[in-house]
Amino acid sequence: MGKLSNRKFSRGKELTISIISGKWKMLIMWYLDKEGTKRFGELKNLIPEITPRMLASQLRELEEDLIVYREVHPVSPPKVEYSLTEIGESLMPIVDSMYEWSEKHMGNFMERLEGSKSSK
Repeated sequence: MGKLSNRKFSRGKELTISIISGKWKMLIMWYLDKEGTKRFGELKNLIPEITPRMLASQLRELEEDLIVYREVHPVSPPKVEYSLTEIGESLMPIVDSMYEWSEKHMGNFMERLEGSKSSK
């Protein structure tokens, strides 16, 4: 396993946070859950802010951590598709809860940020 192979976790929370941490992983997972199997270019179009190199890196880590399944179809040119594994699907209630929390509280944080900018 990628970044998890040399780590020891004393609590399950540490494992979960390690797997989903990163700016893009939860968004990638969310799109694969809500929109289904996607090719690399489709994910890139859904997340235009991410660089191709970062998307490839995040997908590789999610695959190594057993969250994303990468299927290579034997055609020319090669067709590669990404989908959530069963383990990845089992993480989605946590990801969904985090998104719901952020939607509920984003206004509070935005008001605070705007207030701190205007007081400078």
